[in-house]
Amino acid sequence: MHMRNPMPMRDHQLDVAAGRGIGLIKRLFNTKIHVAALILLVSAFVTCVPQSAGSQALPYSEDSSSTLASAASVQYYSDYMRPTEKAKFGNYVFDVVGPYPIVAAGFAAGVNQLSNTPPEWHQGAEGYGKRFGSDFGIATVSTTTRYALSEAFKEDTLYYSCECRGVFPRLRHAALTTLSARRGNDGHRVFSVPALIAPYAGSMTAVYGWYPNRYGAEDAFRMGNYSLLGYVGGNIALEFLYSGPHSLLSRMHLAKLRGSRSPGSTN
Repeated sequence: MHMRNPMPMRDHQLDVAAGRGIGLIKRLFNTKIHVAALILLVSAFVTCVPQSAGSQALPYSEDSSSTLASAASVQYYSDYMRPTEKAKFGNYVFDVVGPYPIVAAGFAAGVNQLSNTPPEWHQGAEGYGKRFGSDFGIATVSTTTRYALSEAFKEDTLYYSCECRGVFPRLRHAALTTLSARRGNDGHRVFSVPALIAPYAGSMTAVYGWYPNRYGAEDAFRMGNYSLLGYVGGNIALEFLYSGPHSLLSRMHLAKLRGSRSPGSTN
């Protein structure tokens, strides 16, 4: 009586186990992305709402408390100067067609090319071109949504470097600024709805505009989480990279280096 070699079965079992392991890793990784985005959302909301409430309450407080609140406001926002509409639009154009969105789209397309996402676009130059166009389109829609809604909400969503010192305080500032904005002549911080909506507007447009039909809202939400964390990375870069007067960064997001009006301006 002959016995069959058990190795093929073992190989098959190993393949199945490996596939399950890879699937589990992907699910865990995506879960961590979702959790990180949720933590960022909650942290920004908790941090900004008290500041917004305090700033709105200033005109109605008693003299003593108003003096203390005004002092606190001066402490945090004394150097804030509202940007002109021209400056905000110039930053928007730079964010849409400047070198940074192009490089970012090229990098994201390369990552998607390596992971063959989506597989319907295949490999090669044509596949990379589709992925680059997709990532650039997502960034364009996200940036446009952020700019348009910030204009409607009268918010200043430009990035301002932290006046604090130390790596971790600056990291915290860069991360929480992703979902906050400045409002009013004093530049008080508020939780920004435009900043929250923008990353998901881009991914939703891609999923229902040019992605394969099998993609849906869940995929758009997952992609939006990546875009949101990408904004965090961009803010961290703005906070820590060289931003001297001759750098490209000096043309964007740096309040002290762009044209802006005095705090009493209404424009």
